[in-house]
Amino acid sequence: MSPDQEPRPAAAAEPGRPPHADRPLRAHARRNREKLVAAARAAFTAADDAVPMEGIAREAGVGIGTLYRHFPTREALVEAVYAAELDDVTAGAATLLDELPPERALRAWMERYAEFVATKRSMLNTLHSAWATGRLATPATRERITAAIATMLTAGVRAGSLRADVAPDDVTAMLLGVFLSTAADDEPERTHRLLDLVVDALRPPGSS
Repeated sequence: MSPDQEPRPAAAAEPGRPPHADRPLRAHARRNREKLVAAARAAFTAADDAVPMEGIAREAGVGIGTLYRHFPTREALVEAVYAAELDDVTAGAATLLDELPPERALRAWMERYAEFVATKRSMLNTLHSAWATGRLATPATRERITAAIATMLTAGVRAGSLRADVAPDDVTAMLLGVFLSTAADDEPERTHRLLDLVVDALRPPGSS
């Protein structure tokens, strides 16, 4: 076990949760935690989740002790980044529906989902290991993604711009197929093209 994977003395009793997780964080502590998660998200997206913890603390503008007070293990930090990404992508469905027609909101959301999948790939080794051993709880990722898709499909059916005979989980399966088939590509244009085809398949017959 590497040094930055070992729990520090101030570790929380429950893996994946910051110390005193049941108490409201003070504003300063909350800002530090948010900065650490943001720095880790950027680092994991640019490289992977093996980047040094010291570098993440430095990018966040805090000391390494502050990082370990919030995230006593690397796994806890990876879990926090994953949870923040999942929250953003699922909440984005309602936000986009407030701004765009349903079919355009769905297409824009697919791009955000693609970014989430790309970031998740960089964390999978750590996440799978922690999920397999029970050190971290397995999140209901597919269920939450499918619920977000269902929200947009429902809005599209009401607007007459999306088909009423498509199950949300089938759309999830199609999107996962796109991301799996393009995982090894360095061609974002191909991903965009395939996502356009998915949206086209969801339009009612005869619509433009």
